[in-house]
Amino acid sequence: MGETKTCTVRTRKFMTNRLLQRRQFVVDVLHPGRPNVSKSELQEKLGKMYNVSDTKAIILFGFRTQFGGGRSTGFGLIYDSVEAAKKFEPTYRLVRFGLAEKVTTSRKQIKERKNRAKKLRGKKKAAVTSKK
Repeated sequence: MGETKTCTVRTRKFMTNRLLQRRQFVVDVLHPGRPNVSKSELQEKLGKMYNVSDTKAIILFGFRTQFGGGRSTGFGLIYDSVEAAKKFEPTYRLVRFGLAEKVTTSRKQIKERKNRAKKLRGKKKAAVTSKK
């Protein structure tokens, strides 16, 4: 039922960032009568708007629904390629969009590594913390 209602996507503060191989912008979504809009649906709409060949290169995050509903605002990045996204995006965002696997270690291992690192300084500390 909710899928039949339309949503309008607008972008503002559009900027091309050549150094990070991406276009970045603020996304305004008008969705009256709907609680919110899925990121996958927004990826498709932005892909059509900006002629993006692979929608996996579009990263959306930080969406907040305005009080009273009907309007959401968030941030969007369109990378030149999926490889560029993998290079520059933080791992947790890549995991959200299915571009990377989450590294799982036990809580106890993380705490033991942290406590070992507290006793060391310099190169020895870097060697202990970099091991995964």
